[in-house]
Amino acid sequence: MSSYALYYYDQCPFCQLVLRGLEKISAPVELKNTLTTPVNRQELMQGGGRTTVPCLRISQPDGQVHWMYESSDIARYLQAL
Repeated sequence: MSSYALYYYDQCPFCQLVLRGLEKISAPVELKNTLTTPVNRQELMQGGGRTTVPCLRISQPDGQVHWMYESSDIARYLQAL
């Protein structure tokens, strides 16, 4: 089973769009605020190559990790879970 982490911060309107969509899905998504926890911002930069939020980290069972940055793409992806 894949695991998910959403990198975000509260003041971002695009992040809020994605966060509202999380209420409608059953899959667990770890929330990682990049403003209140600097290590989350560092993880995002190291893994995804930039600090833009929102970003969904998708960790596959085989060890592959995908970084999805566009809020509308993230919302659609999560709705399909």
